[in-house]
Amino acid sequence: MTSNISKYKRIPLIIAFQEVSQYKDTYAGEIGTVALTAHLLKTDNSESKTAVVFMHPTGGGSYLPMLNSLARQGIDTVWCDSRYRGTDSALIMEKVLIDLGNCIKHLKEVHGYEKIVLGGWSGGGSLSLFYQSQAEKPTITETPAGDPIDLISEKFIPADAVMLIAAHESRHRTFTEWLDGSVIDENNPEERQQDLDIYDTNNPNQPKYTENFLKSYREAQISRNRKITNWVKEKLDEFKKKGYENREYGFIVHRTMADPKWLDPSIDPNGRKPNWCFLGEPEVVNNSPIGLARYCSLRSWLSQWSYDYARGDGLSCANDISVPCLVIGNTDDDGITPSHTNNLFNSINHSNKQLKWIEGANHYYFGQPDKSNESAQTCKQWLKEQKLI
Repeated sequence: MTSNISKYKRIPLIIAFQEVSQYKDTYAGEIGTVALTAHLLKTDNSESKTAVVFMHPTGGGSYLPMLNSLARQGIDTVWCDSRYRGTDSALIMEKVLIDLGNCIKHLKEVHGYEKIVLGGWSGGGSLSLFYQSQAEKPTITETPAGDPIDLISEKFIPADAVMLIAAHESRHRTFTEWLDGSVIDENNPEERQQDLDIYDTNNPNQPKYTENFLKSYREAQISRNRKITNWVKEKLDEFKKKGYENREYGFIVHRTMADPKWLDPSIDPNGRKPNWCFLGEPEVVNNSPIGLARYCSLRSWLSQWSYDYARGDGLSCANDISVPCLVIGNTDDDGITPSHTNNLFNSINHSNKQLKWIEGANHYYFGQPDKSNESAQTCKQWLKEQKLI
C-alpha cells in the first residue's frame, strides 16, 4: 500500500464554552467556563471538508505517531484534549461527551468542516461510541451519582463515521480486568489473599493458569469493584442525608494492574511479550502512582470505573449507532488484546463495518513508523470507500 506524502501545518486551537456548575472539577480557571486545548493538523493547500477528530477521556495525544501519519496522508486531523487531560481523579464521562460535542461544533462552525469522523484511539474508542450513541439517541439527564447533566438538551452533532484504533471495550471493563483481585482490605492493600495474588511467588497458582483459577480470579475482580461501588454509594448517601449535596471525598484504589494475561500470554493471545504491559513491568505498575483509578472521587468512580453504573460502555453503545465503522486492531498490542477488538466489531449492529489488523504493531506504534503509516493508509482507503474524503 503506497501513497503520496502530504505536508501539513500544526495549528493550536482553544475551544471555550460556558457551563453551569456548582463546583470546579479541575484545578484553577474560572467557574462556569471550560477551555479545551486542541491541535489541528491541516494539510497544506487542503480543500478538505472532512476532519478526523480524536479525544481521550484523560490522555493527551497531540503528538502520537498516528496523528502525524494521518496528516501525511492528506487527512485533516484534530486532537482535542478533554478538560481532564492528565488527571482522571474527578473525571465525569458525561462531561467528557460535552467537551467532545463542543469540539465538533467548533470545527463545523468556525473552521467550516462539513463531515466529522471520530477517531477512537485506545480509551477514546469507547468514548467515541458513547458520544455517537448519545448524539443519535440521547437519553441521559443525570450522572450515575444523580447529579443533573442534560445531554438531551446539548443536541450533540452526530459524527458521519467512527474509526476505532487499538480501542478497548470501556474504561470500567478494562479497569476491572486489570484490578488486583487479591486485595482483601481497601485500607490496607498489604492484606491479600495469597492464592489470588498473581505476583506472589508462593502462590500455588502460576502461569500457565488453569480455567478454574481464572474463573475465580475474574469473579474476585468484579467483586472487589462492586465492593468499592457499594462503599461509594453509601458515602454519597450519607452526605446527602446530612444536606451536603455537593460534598466530595477523595480516596485511593491500590493495586490496579494485575491482569493474569500480562504474565500468561496464552490468555487472549497475541504477539505481546510476557511480563510486560504498555505502561511497563506490570508488577511495578500495579503499585505505582500512574495506575488506573489510583486517585478517585466518589462521583468519578461511579461515572468511569464502576462495573455496574458507568455508562461509557463501548459494547452497548456500539449496538446503538448507525454510522459506518472501521475497527483496527494491532496484533502485538501490549495494552489492548484481541478480544476487545473483536467484541467491539461484533457489537456494531449493522453491516457497514470493516475489521482490519496491523501485523506486528504495538499499542502506540512507538518505534514503528511503518506500522503507523500502514494504519493511516488503511484509514485513508476506508474513508475513500465511504466517500468521506
